[in-house]
Amino acid sequence: MAKEDATRLAQAIVEVKERTVLCSVCFNIGIAERCAICADDRRDGSILCVVEDPRDIVAVERTREFKGRYHVLGGALSPIEGVGPEQLRVRELLGRLEPEGVTEVILCTNPNLEGEATAMYLARLLKPLGVRTTRIASGLPVGGDLEYADELTLGRALEGRREVDA
Repeated sequence: MAKEDATRLAQAIVEVKERTVLCSVCFNIGIAERCAICADDRRDGSILCVVEDPRDIVAVERTREFKGRYHVLGGALSPIEGVGPEQLRVRELLGRLEPEGVTEVILCTNPNLEGEATAMYLARLLKPLGVRTTRIASGLPVGGDLEYADELTLGRALEGRREVDA
């Protein structure tokens, strides 16, 4: 790589770092106080999709299926790594529910031990508040073979089965 290319790359990285901020509402990455999703009046503010990381928003948005808003926790519960509820944006999530008229919270954390623990913790917090709380389905990937699936994944796929329209 030429020295000029390396310098341009370094300058671009610095500029991106200086220009990006966390959204004051959902904690997504943006270039203004409110990210593009929070500023979009066409989004359904009554449904919040809770994710661990801003990259998860990108993944959900690629589906073009979700039309609500998001909340970024900033990680998942992990006692081994010293991450408890205080290190996540749980308080901020709870503070959004009533003022924004949230009627459903979709728990879209990763399907691993930490993500599952986080989802269960949040579900226990949200249930007494009367907010519909749902969890994304998990199961087998398209093109996957049953013989390679672990018990938890296959169990979830069976749990989340649905009617087949003939």
